[in-house]
Amino acid sequence: MVDKILKMNQSRDLPELEFSTKIRVRYAETDQMGYCYYGNYASYFEVARVEALRNCNISYKSLEQSGILLPVKKFEITYHQPAKYDDLLTIHTRITQLEGVRIGFNYSTYNEDGVLLNEAHTLLVFIRASTQKPIPIPSDILENLIHKK
Repeated sequence: MVDKILKMNQSRDLPELEFSTKIRVRYAETDQMGYCYYGNYASYFEVARVEALRNCNISYKSLEQSGILLPVKKFEITYHQPAKYDDLLTIHTRITQLEGVRIGFNYSTYNEDGVLLNEAHTLLVFIRASTQKPIPIPSDILENLIHKK
Protein backbone atom coordinates (compact mmCIF):
# COMPACT_ATOMS: atom_id res chain seq x y z
CA MET A 1 0.00 0.00 0.00
CA VAL A 2 2.76 2.46 0.93
CA ASP A 3 4.60 1.75 -2.34
CA LYS A 4 1.40 2.54 -4.23
CA ILE A 5 1.03 5.77 -2.25
CA LEU A 6 4.63 6.76 -2.95
CA LYS A 7 4.15 6.16 -6.69
CA MET A 8 0.87 8.07 -6.89
CA ASN A 9 2.03 11.05 -4.87
CA GLN A 10 2.00 13.79 -7.41
CA SER A 11 0.03 16.95 -6.57
CA ARG A 12 -2.75 15.97 -8.98
CA ASP A 13 -3.35 12.71 -7.07
CA LEU A 14 -3.45 14.13 -3.55
CA PRO A 15 -6.76 14.36 -1.75
CA GLU A 16 -7.93 17.89 -1.06
CA LEU A 17 -5.91 18.75 2.03
CA GLU A 18 -6.63 22.38 2.82
CA PHE A 19 -6.77 23.97 6.25
CA SER A 20 -7.29 27.49 7.64
CA THR A 21 -5.47 29.20 10.49
CA LYS A 22 -6.15 32.66 11.91
CA ILE A 23 -3.35 34.90 13.18
CA ARG A 24 -3.61 38.51 14.35
CA VAL A 25 -0.80 40.92 13.46
CA ARG A 26 0.70 42.22 16.69
CA TYR A 27 2.20 45.68 17.11
CA ALA A 28 5.72 44.27 17.58
CA GLU A 29 5.42 42.57 14.16
CA THR A 30 4.98 45.84 12.25
CA ASP A 31 7.49 48.18 10.70
CA GLN A 32 7.60 51.99 10.77
CA MET A 33 4.90 52.14 8.07
CA GLY A 34 2.52 50.09 10.22
CA TYR A 35 2.82 47.13 7.84
CA CYS A 36 3.46 43.59 8.98
CA TYR A 37 7.21 43.11 8.54
CA TYR A 38 7.78 40.74 5.60
CA GLY A 39 10.00 38.37 7.58
CA ASN A 40 7.14 37.47 9.94
CA TYR A 41 5.38 35.45 7.29
CA ALA A 42 7.83 32.55 7.65
CA SER A 43 6.71 32.22 11.29
CA TYR A 44 3.05 32.61 10.35
CA PHE A 45 3.37 29.84 7.77
CA GLU A 46 5.08 27.60 10.31
CA VAL A 47 2.09 28.02 12.63
CA ALA A 48 -0.28 27.26 9.74
CA ARG A 49 1.77 24.21 8.67
CA VAL A 50 1.94 22.76 12.18
CA GLU A 51 -1.83 23.19 12.60
CA ALA A 52 -2.52 21.64 9.19
CA LEU A 53 -0.49 18.57 10.15
CA ARG A 54 -2.17 18.46 13.56
CA ASN A 55 -5.51 18.28 11.70
CA CYS A 56 -4.17 15.10 10.07
CA ASN A 57 -3.21 13.62 13.46
CA ILE A 58 0.47 14.40 12.90
CA SER A 59 2.29 16.20 15.71
CA TYR A 60 5.60 17.98 15.12
CA LYS A 61 6.47 17.26 18.74
CA SER A 62 5.86 13.51 18.27
CA LEU A 63 7.88 13.54 15.05
CA GLU A 64 10.82 15.15 16.81
CA GLN A 65 10.53 12.76 19.78
CA SER A 66 10.70 9.85 17.33
CA GLY A 67 13.89 11.26 15.79
CA ILE A 68 12.39 12.78 12.64
CA LEU A 69 12.96 16.41 11.69
CA LEU A 70 11.39 18.52 8.93
CA PRO A 71 13.72 21.35 7.90
CA VAL A 72 12.58 23.83 5.25
CA LYS A 73 14.46 23.35 1.98
CA LYS A 74 12.69 26.05 -0.04
CA PHE A 75 10.58 29.11 0.77
CA GLU A 76 9.01 31.36 -1.85
CA ILE A 77 6.52 34.18 -1.41
CA THR A 78 4.77 36.72 -3.61
CA TYR A 79 3.35 39.80 -1.87
CA HIS A 80 0.21 41.45 -3.25
CA GLN A 81 -0.88 43.77 -0.41
CA PRO A 82 0.49 44.52 3.07
CA ALA A 83 -1.06 43.27 6.28
CA LYS A 84 -1.35 45.93 8.96
CA TYR A 85 -1.29 46.13 12.73
CA ASP A 86 -4.26 44.33 14.33
CA ASP A 87 -5.41 42.72 11.06
CA LEU A 88 -6.85 39.26 11.59
CA LEU A 89 -5.26 37.13 8.91
CA THR A 90 -6.61 33.86 7.58
CA ILE A 91 -3.96 31.59 6.15
CA HIS A 92 -5.22 28.84 3.89
CA THR A 93 -2.70 26.01 3.85
CA ARG A 94 -2.75 23.26 1.26
CA ILE A 95 -0.51 20.20 1.14
CA THR A 96 0.58 20.02 -2.48
CA GLN A 97 3.39 17.49 -2.60
CA LEU A 98 4.19 14.17 -0.95
CA GLU A 99 7.03 12.64 -2.85
CA GLY A 100 10.10 10.65 -1.84
CA VAL A 101 11.57 12.58 1.09
CA ARG A 102 9.63 15.82 0.51
CA ILE A 103 6.38 17.46 1.58
CA GLY A 104 5.20 20.70 -0.01
CA PHE A 105 2.77 23.33 1.23
CA ASN A 106 1.06 26.27 -0.48
CA TYR A 107 -0.26 29.20 1.51
CA SER A 108 -2.69 32.01 0.69
CA THR A 109 -3.07 34.81 3.23
CA TYR A 110 -6.22 36.95 3.38
CA ASN A 111 -7.22 39.89 5.56
CA GLU A 112 -10.63 40.29 7.23
CA ASP A 113 -12.04 41.90 4.07
CA GLY A 114 -11.12 38.80 2.05
CA VAL A 115 -8.30 40.57 0.20
CA LEU A 116 -5.49 38.25 -0.91
CA LEU A 117 -2.31 39.58 0.70
CA ASN A 118 0.26 37.02 -0.39
CA GLU A 119 0.83 33.53 -1.77
CA ALA A 120 3.69 31.30 -0.70
CA HIS A 121 5.20 27.85 -1.00
CA THR A 122 7.45 25.84 1.29
CA LEU A 123 9.16 22.55 0.60
CA LEU A 124 10.34 20.51 3.58
CA VAL A 125 12.47 17.37 3.77
CA PHE A 126 12.10 14.50 6.22
CA ILE A 127 15.45 13.75 7.88
CA ARG A 128 16.61 11.40 10.62
CA ALA A 129 17.87 13.52 13.53
CA SER A 130 20.70 11.14 14.42
CA THR A 131 22.22 11.10 10.93
CA GLN A 132 20.95 14.41 9.52
CA LYS A 133 20.22 12.45 6.31
CA PRO A 134 16.98 12.50 4.29
CA ILE A 135 14.57 9.61 4.81
CA PRO A 136 11.45 8.54 2.92
CA ILE A 137 8.18 9.92 4.23
CA PRO A 138 7.23 7.54 7.07
CA SER A 139 4.35 5.24 6.11
CA ASP A 140 2.14 6.24 9.05
CA ILE A 141 2.39 9.89 8.01
CA LEU A 142 1.53 9.02 4.42
CA GLU A 143 -1.45 7.01 5.60
CA ASN A 144 -2.72 9.90 7.75
CA LEU A 145 -2.37 12.37 4.89
CA ILE A 146 -3.72 10.23 2.09
CA HIS A 147 -6.72 9.02 4.07
CA LYS A 148 -7.55 12.35 5.75
CA LYS A 149 -11.29 12.91 5.57
